[in-house]
Amino acid sequence: MPKSTQSNAGAIGALGVTQIIGYGTLYYSFSILAPGIAEEFGIAVQWVYGSISLALLAGGLISPYAGGLADKHGAALVLSIGSVAAAVSLIVCGLAVNASVFLAGLILVELASAFVLYSTAFALLAQATGPQAQRSITYLTLIAGFASTIFWPLTTWMLQGLDWHQVYFVFAGMHLLVCLPLHVWLTRFARMAAQRPVEETTAPVLQASGSGNFTFILVVLGFSLAGFVSAATLFHIVPMLGLLGLGGSGVLVATLFGPAQVASRLINMAFGKDLPPPMLAVISAVLMPAALAVLALTAPAIAGAVAFAIIFGLGSGLFSIVSGTLPLALFGKQGFGRRLGWIGMGRLGVSAIAPFALSVALGSMGPKPSVWLLTAAGLSCVAVFGEILRRSRSSATLIVSSQTV
Repeated sequence: MPKSTQSNAGAIGALGVTQIIGYGTLYYSFSILAPGIAEEFGIAVQWVYGSISLALLAGGLISPYAGGLADKHGAALVLSIGSVAAAVSLIVCGLAVNASVFLAGLILVELASAFVLYSTAFALLAQATGPQAQRSITYLTLIAGFASTIFWPLTTWMLQGLDWHQVYFVFAGMHLLVCLPLHVWLTRFARMAAQRPVEETTAPVLQASGSGNFTFILVVLGFSLAGFVSAATLFHIVPMLGLLGLGGSGVLVATLFGPAQVASRLINMAFGKDLPPPMLAVISAVLMPAALAVLALTAPAIAGAVAFAIIFGLGSGLFSIVSGTLPLALFGKQGFGRRLGWIGMGRLGVSAIAPFALSVALGSMGPKPSVWLLTAAGLSCVAVFGEILRRSRSSATLIVSSQTV
């Protein structure tokens, strides 16, 4: 194995560990901790989810800035700063003595997330692995797909011996003692990679097309809709399954989500490696509303819930790949970090209302109508990515035609 390939594998492995911890502590654990937080502060759990909605909005607003920093100063440095920021924000959450301080901590959590999660990690791989960037992104999402599988049960288990304040302190320690050293090492890897001359092996699909700006708006819209469906579902997956009659089986069913994410990436690597990212986006978009429809039609049957978790996990897993590979394939490496930042801003801005909106819907409408509303949102996402696929094919045809004239 060439030395550069070995180095790339080490970098992907390091990022995989930090993304598992990042998503596990900053994202997936929240739905497990929220009931205890609401009980201690004497507020309705809907208002706890309202707090995360405000925090997600703040994270979305700063995403383009974080992406610009990654382009200008290197994504590895941004990841290192993000590790420290994540630890500080989690400590603030752990020290919270009232809902206002906790909200401030959550806002800091989401601000830190813009520097330390997938968008910045994808930017690092685009900067450091050259023509292997799309494949490297797929490998990274394969590893990081275990975040929910690890942290949903881990957080539940930790709450048996610790209160939620102490859990946040443990999470902060993970960022300082594990993520920060790995990100500092990645800064050295990125510097060495920058010394190797690399070229893009394929031109951006929309390089010769005048419709690139509008297509980028569609990309932002598509990921925003997908983010809304994903955030609403994943923040509420365990309590939602409980309301649908699954009881304590909800946690067990939810743990299937992570392996399904990983399975989708393995399937893509084995059979879909030549599948264009726009087509992969459509496939992933179809799977999420299909999963929600299965859940609505079969609840409270455990078999239906299992099918939902697997199908939704497959779709979510593919979307994690597409969120990095689709912009790279359509628009290329130039300004990739900032472009991901704008996509993140749109996605998080729309996703910000998702946890609170679904919490209100579950309380007022009940679980099944709420699931059908999410299904409708998912179908609109399918329509948007279908249009992106059509436009990318048209642009590719124009490029081929111009080359053969």
